[in-house]
Amino acid sequence: MPDWTPPTEVNLVELGFMDSRSKLIDLAAFLDRVQRAGQEGDFRVQALKNAIVLLSQDQPQRAKDVLLSFSDPSTAPVEKAAMQGAIGAYKK
Repeated sequence: MPDWTPPTEVNLVELGFMDSRSKLIDLAAFLDRVQRAGQEGDFRVQALKNAIVLLSQDQPQRAKDVLLSFSDPSTAPVEKAAMQGAIGAYKK
């Protein structure tokens, strides 16, 4: 394949739109189910809703901001872990 050259321009929208659309619909369906179950007060659901607001920013660091919104902002080490494993969002 010595004659093959990669395309110089990639249409990112064409490559990623359908996958992103599917994930967004999955998230909406999840939030609908959580609401019907009366569990929208869970801190993880609130963390998701806060992250959704960050998606509306017109800044190139959306992914960083969303990731940090789920993270523990403390910098001091803990003496002993309260549990084993991760829960996916920081409980304030």
